[in-house]
Amino acid sequence: MACRCDCGSIEPRGHEKHADLARRSFLRNAIAGTAVALAGATVIPALPALAQSTLTPEAALKALMDGNQRYVAGQLQSLNDDLSILKAKTVEKQEPFAAVLSCADSRVPVEFIFDQSIGQIFVVRVAGNVTTPEITASLEYGVAVLGTRVIVVLGHGNCGAVKATIEGKAVPGQISVLYAPIQPAVVAAGGNLGAAIDANARMQATLLSEASPVIAAAIKEGKLMVVAARYDIMSGNVSLLT
Repeated sequence: MACRCDCGSIEPRGHEKHADLARRSFLRNAIAGTAVALAGATVIPALPALAQSTLTPEAALKALMDGNQRYVAGQLQSLNDDLSILKAKTVEKQEPFAAVLSCADSRVPVEFIFDQSIGQIFVVRVAGNVTTPEITASLEYGVAVLGTRVIVVLGHGNCGAVKATIEGKAVPGQISVLYAPIQPAVVAAGGNLGAAIDANARMQATLLSEASPVIAAAIKEGKLMVVAARYDIMSGNVSLLT
């Protein structure tokens, strides 16, 4: 093929000619494929989700506990969700139906424990699942802005933060800051680790319910419930604490 531009007539060599034809063929096929893909594209459907506006606090808690039973049985459903759809659905906003205050322990994978997908749980994590001004502010945001219907304060078996508070040993850095908010539970439990873990979860739940005007008002209006629970890291079971 002769060039018809101003540069003069130059005939490509054999191998260059074949390479040029191959490039053109690739481009034609790519353009054609793109056109077909665009023509067949569909709008991403909305996920079937819990209707946050009509969901009661009791129903929200039940959804979490049902999810935990699936987790214990090894029948997780959230792993089957289409991640591309989930990301597209939640990129602009989030509407979590529940909030969980859990320990930062790596053995407590909150979304797995309750078998929930992206955008369904507002998770706040801190060692010892203690209530601090920053933690309270985060959960108030979940209630007032995001509309969460239930807050679960989730303690767990063999909690290192509670155990460290019981032992009261000198520790480096600012780790000992965690001792003070956990100490009342340790005293109430007489130093027993299991009892202290449960007492701590209950006390933090009570503190959230009573010390935060935002959370207290939502509870009074019937829009929210706050519960304490314990996660068994061996069985995977979550037990509500009364």
